[in-house]
Amino acid sequence: MTQSLPSAAVLGARAFAALQGLNRFTDEPGKLTRLYLSPSHRQAAEWTKGAMEVAGLSAFIDAAGSVQGRREGPVSGGPCVMIGSHIDTVKDGGRFDGNLGVVAGILVAQALRDAGIVLPFALEVIAFGDEENVRFPTHLSTSAALAGHYDPAWLDSRDADGMRLTEALVAFGGDPSGIPKLVRKPGSVKAYLELHIEQGPVLEVENEPVGIVTAINAQRRARVRVTGEAGHAGTVPMSLRKDALTASAEMALALEAIAAAEEQAVGTVGVFTVEPGAANVVPGSVTFTVDFRSPSNETLTRMEAAIRSRFGEIAARRGVFLDIAVYTNAPAVPMDAGLQDALAEGVARAGGNGTARRLPSGAAHDAMAMAALCPAAMLFVRNEKGISHSPLETMTEADAGIAIRVMLEAVLELARREN
Repeated sequence: MTQSLPSAAVLGARAFAALQGLNRFTDEPGKLTRLYLSPSHRQAAEWTKGAMEVAGLSAFIDAAGSVQGRREGPVSGGPCVMIGSHIDTVKDGGRFDGNLGVVAGILVAQALRDAGIVLPFALEVIAFGDEENVRFPTHLSTSAALAGHYDPAWLDSRDADGMRLTEALVAFGGDPSGIPKLVRKPGSVKAYLELHIEQGPVLEVENEPVGIVTAINAQRRARVRVTGEAGHAGTVPMSLRKDALTASAEMALALEAIAAAEEQAVGTVGVFTVEPGAANVVPGSVTFTVDFRSPSNETLTRMEAAIRSRFGEIAARRGVFLDIAVYTNAPAVPMDAGLQDALAEGVARAGGNGTARRLPSGAAHDAMAMAALCPAAMLFVRNEKGISHSPLETMTEADAGIAIRVMLEAVLELARREN
């Protein structure tokens, strides 16, 4: 069966060629910035739809902005195995984050079609549009739409320019009223598989081209607003200031200390907005984000309590007002053991170093949302120095090929189990 399938080298070359085409679409010339529902997202979605059709899939862009492709199984409308990832990026992001996983799914479908292999189930490939959650304060909204836990409040959220998600979706060509219809019925998806760059250094350090994800870490995000009192930088005495910036800076350092005190936990302040933002004005208000993660749900709960307590103490001492609004609360999600084993079989058959390294994911992925609908699993592929969310993100064509071949072999393993 597998003799007529393309080699890892061929798959890697095809993947890099496809990525060169997909990554032409950006909102910022000279950078790869493709935010959810932006013009470049629409262009990338159309390109992806076309690539799916060339690979033998029936494809469409759904009401939420994802691209769905399907190759029917022996029973029309029957259960499917789904391969997916995302095509949105962070601002000035990397070429492989998300995009590689979508291209991998398309290449797997193409390889099976070209080899004349008939699966005992339908095969679907999906390109989600809102995994990075950069433009709107959502959380994996497009995969949540399929899994049945889309939050309708997201439709009223606004981006930095004040545009509501509903308005952006309509301008994109989507349909807010059609989102509830995207929910998949229990049992309609047998398995969800996702290939993704590791976004960390473990595989490179251990000289492993791929790794199997055991679980996705718990994560919480909050928006913090600190309100002090603006004043003239030259006339307000230091002892009388209610400086929102210095209070916020102390809170950022407190977050660092809280995270450092917990094993395998991390904490990050990623956005920091100062108002009025003038050189000669004491800052009157600051809005910033906090992102904290851990493999343990209990640890995350303890961290949130410490953040609220420590931030509150700083605010009281400095005479500023504090508001903390949690907008993402994602528990740790274990990956399916049976699918991990199927990926391990794929690793054994695909070559590489011939081992199935297993490791957790510190980053959130669409597999996190899909695990609420069906068994889900992820395959990581190493990237140089673990750099991601950056134009410096890179990996080798050889590793990409090995990873896609592993995914192909894993699908065939699921077919063997079915038969």
